Amino acid sequence: MSSPENGTEFPRNRQPTMRTVAMPADTNPYGQIFGGWIMAQMDLAGSVLAIEYAQGRVATVAVHSMEFHQPVTVGDLVSSFARIERIGTTSITVRVEVFAQRPALCVKVTEAVIVYVAVDGEGQRRPLPEHEPAFQSVYG
Repeated sequence: MSSPENGTEFPRNRQPTMRTVAMPADTNPYGQIFGGWIMAQMDLAGSVLAIEYAQGRVATVAVHSMEFHQPVTVGDLVSSFARIERIGTTSITVRVEVFAQRPALCVKVTEAVIVYVAVDGEGQRRPLPEHEPAFQSVYG
């Protein structure tokens, strides 16, 4: 499924971190899906990956960039793909790309770079666990 609008193709070579269907309850007064709803989906998708890597709780600390390319409409199958871009001592930077699948069309609708920090039970920063280099390549 390629998109004539922006030349993107649904990434069939990797699994989406999250998938959902855009519903009428998530629309703005103009009938398009709220940008805030999409942002929440992206934060959830990025946190799934960050939680797996951190082996525990994480908190969103920054959104370095977010670009909306196309609107999302009711009925779109929204797939979020996340991959690790950078790993620090306590933080994980994740790139999230979102695609909307429609009949015979797939469009990259938005992308963001989000930073998560590993936290302990009291919400304080904690060091990330050590991983084999191969672990990051699975998520990178």
